[in-house]
Amino acid sequence: MELFEKTVEKNYVYNGKIINVRRDKAELHDGKPCTREVVEHNGGVCVAALTKENELIFVRQFRYPYMEVVLELPAGKLELGEDPFEAGKRELEEETGRVAAKYHDMGKFYPTPGYCGEIIHLYAAEELTETQMNPDEDEYLEVEKIALEKAVDMVVSGEIRDGKTIALVMKVAEMQKRGIIGGGK
Repeated sequence: MELFEKTVEKNYVYNGKIINVRRDKAELHDGKPCTREVVEHNGGVCVAALTKENELIFVRQFRYPYMEVVLELPAGKLELGEDPFEAGKRELEEETGRVAAKYHDMGKFYPTPGYCGEIIHLYAAEELTETQMNPDEDEYLEVEKIALEKAVDMVVSGEIRDGKTIALVMKVAEMQKRGIIGGGK
């Protein structure tokens, strides 16, 4: 069986600052017509900054869709055409006041592939130096260090619920076990 769907017609129903929404006419691999709703997003980055003490640097911020404060690794959206690695370095410094001498590409994360084309680029950062935070003017953050082992426990217990953070915490922990990422080991 061929796993492919052909776009017949793209129909934009909303164009916004952060997302665009389409209701497309498509065709399944067997020729049957279907409708697909798609959220277009430029994508984002997420950075796991690991200290010499084997702690990750997190941010807490209010997330309007959930109406609650969410614990996350530093992250941000990409501008159209922006290099993800450079965006990750920028977001780390803006949100935590840290720069790193060493980065690891941790792959890509598809947060909601059923309807959204967003791709989040994941990075781990080591050999940190403190600089100064410079969050966006509408961004209010609290920075917090959490031991990697405790962060894994928080993922397992459900205390950390942000998808990109869950994926990256677990990847960093596994990469550290394999000796690829340093930290306190």
